[in-house]
Amino acid sequence: MAESYDVIIIGSGPGGYVAAIRASQLGLKTAIVEREHMGGICLNWGCIPTKALLRSAEVLDHANHFKDYGLVLEGTVKPDAKAVVGRSRAVSARLNAGVGFLMKKNKIDIIWGEAKITKASTGTQAGEIVVGKSSKPVVEPQHPLPKNVKSGEGTYTAKHIIIATGARPRALPGIEPDGKLIWTYFEALKPDVLPKSLIVMGSGAIGIEFASFYRSMGVDVTVVEVMPTIMPVEDAEITAIARKQLEKRGLKIFTSAKVSKVDKATNSVTAHVETADGKVQQITADRLISAVGVQGNIENLGLEALGVKTDRGCVVIDGYGKTNVAGIYAIGDVAGPPMLAHKAEHEGVVCVEKIAGLPNVHPTDKGKVPGCTYCNPQVASVGITEAKAKEQGRDIRVGRFSFAANGKAIALGEDQGMVKVIFDKKTGELLGAHMVGAEVTELIQGFVVAMNLETTEEELMHTIFPHPTVSETMKEAVLDAYGRVLNA
Repeated sequence: MAESYDVIIIGSGPGGYVAAIRASQLGLKTAIVEREHMGGICLNWGCIPTKALLRSAEVLDHANHFKDYGLVLEGTVKPDAKAVVGRSRAVSARLNAGVGFLMKKNKIDIIWGEAKITKASTGTQAGEIVVGKSSKPVVEPQHPLPKNVKSGEGTYTAKHIIIATGARPRALPGIEPDGKLIWTYFEALKPDVLPKSLIVMGSGAIGIEFASFYRSMGVDVTVVEVMPTIMPVEDAEITAIARKQLEKRGLKIFTSAKVSKVDKATNSVTAHVETADGKVQQITADRLISAVGVQGNIENLGLEALGVKTDRGCVVIDGYGKTNVAGIYAIGDVAGPPMLAHKAEHEGVVCVEKIAGLPNVHPTDKGKVPGCTYCNPQVASVGITEAKAKEQGRDIRVGRFSFAANGKAIALGEDQGMVKVIFDKKTGELLGAHMVGAEVTELIQGFVVAMNLETTEEELMHTIFPHPTVSETMKEAVLDAYGRVLNA
């Protein structure tokens, strides 16, 4: 007889493992199915290891500017690619093991293999999944199978099945990654040696973070973006500041341009870059990173046979993670944008709490999901951009405050940045907040909390911010929106 659960979650990324923990906390018998790495892409190939790389880049950048701080550094500081990558993989492995520990601590069964949903639940019958052998065996010694894996291939039943299978890099026809000359983030995370030159195709968060990292490592980097601005989901005024700083660091950036063709040589690539005026420029580099987005892992799950609705490669859900088929849910990247780990975690908790029947469960509000890009300078935002507000016909107030007028930023030697806020003129509702500069990915949460609490401009202006801190720029931007700025 098939082993039965209240909840089975397919995928152990941030959405999947957090959903499993919350389900267990609520007394639901829970299992999680994984085919490759505990922690999914985020812990193993995305959020965490990239931040480890970027930290090494940040330290190197500071070392190269010791004189700016009145310090003398004897000798030169240069990157050791093998050591930098080794540190990043070690950080990833530590968290990978941590997820396995959390599963054991919360009494969650780990089922190792690839799942296919064969039956949806009905009023009298549980849903069913069949788990086959994984086609993606663990290949890194740093990421062994968890010791507490309970089972593998077989048939399992559950009243509720949550799909949390994440996403993978999207490929453009004719420019498919080959793992050698054309990389995805997998290869970019662990190069054998640093290339001397690099083309990055796409300037979203993934592309621009790798561009920033490799530039800090001394690589000649060219970024090609099809949209008119880099980081196109962000506010244009903010990205213009970021672009200026990135170019000052030596990045070459083409916008309103596309890579129409790639020629491969033995150990280099030549990209044919077509600009908006129809001209084509050939750029040769050692390697090319394809960072043109990701697509949901919806294949081979049995969704078509069950009639689960999908759209543009993602599972369609409501605010609670429900699909159109009873007993089947989806969370995280596989359920569509914004494809962010923290959105996945929140969706997982909301989904499980709704399954458990908790009262007053609020649906996920994607308008309050912050976005962070960890390049140098960092970019962070929540809510709508100024352009989107105007497109919606909103009557708005916009406030800005430069890091150049902030005492702490000047003392840090990080005075290039800005905070921008957008308010509804009639109600005082905070519609959006956008930042560029040092550590703004840590500051943005203040505005996220404010938006969730429906804080007005008056309440923000009456909030006391500590001095001296970079966070004071947040209050000053609010004051500026209402003609009351103090330090500019």
